[in-house]
Amino acid sequence: MNISILGCGWLGFPLARHLIAQSHSVKGSTTSPEKLEMLRKNDIRPFLIKLSPELKNADGVHEFWNADVLVLNIPPGRRRENVLGFHTAQIRSISKAIADSPIELVIFVSSTSVYPNKPGVVIESDAVPGKAGRESGNALLEAEHILSQNTSFETTVIRFGGLIGYDRHPVKYLAGKKELERGKAPVNLIHRDDCIKIITQIINDNITGEVFNAVSDDHSTRKQYYSEAAKTLGLEPPKFRKDESSSYKIVSNEKLKLRLDYEFKKEENSANS
Repeated sequence: MNISILGCGWLGFPLARHLIAQSHSVKGSTTSPEKLEMLRKNDIRPFLIKLSPELKNADGVHEFWNADVLVLNIPPGRRRENVLGFHTAQIRSISKAIADSPIELVIFVSSTSVYPNKPGVVIESDAVPGKAGRESGNALLEAEHILSQNTSFETTVIRFGGLIGYDRHPVKYLAGKKELERGKAPVNLIHRDDCIKIITQIINDNITGEVFNAVSDDHSTRKQYYSEAAKTLGLEPPKFRKDESSSYKIVSNEKLKLRLDYEFKKEENSANS
């Protein structure tokens, strides 16, 4: 297949290399001119694409949209003013470009931040427009809606939990800190290897029109998880305040496991795994 990845960064770049190893042809976008050669050296056809918020039709960029599948991986900025309006404008611009292209399937990388702050287990249907825990979640929900309502192509949404793996582990930023809150809150994380395998399976099996939560099976408390992770990495464990709350959510991955017959990578706290 011809696959374009809009956003060839921490997740998109290794995903591109994995797809190429499976004999797919991959185009990748970046917002940094200095990264173009790195993509090219890894057999990824590079494109410089910026959304500010509208898509700029730079020379040659139209060829990026000449694909069978688009992996759309551009999260809304958390610190940007009017994150909802800005990201919505980006997605509307992209949706128009896709509709004018031969792309048949869009895989939209979303997040579990779309869910409201409610206790208990949440499933895919529990996301309510305008009721996400933070504004970036509301922006992602609106993006999901815009893409799913466009009948010119099929969309499958994957709501990833917190991303971990290799050089990325949140305990590095928590190590040694004291008086941290939400120690009894369960973690809802996913390893990058799982992200790549899930996206690849959806492409290869042509799974369309679905919304999936994608988080690992491990829902240890933050206190348990990050204390163990710190010890594994030789870091000072963080200290949490006493927490009596039970009003925390667990994101269910049952739909994805059943539909894809998927088994998640066993959790390893090492940042190098």
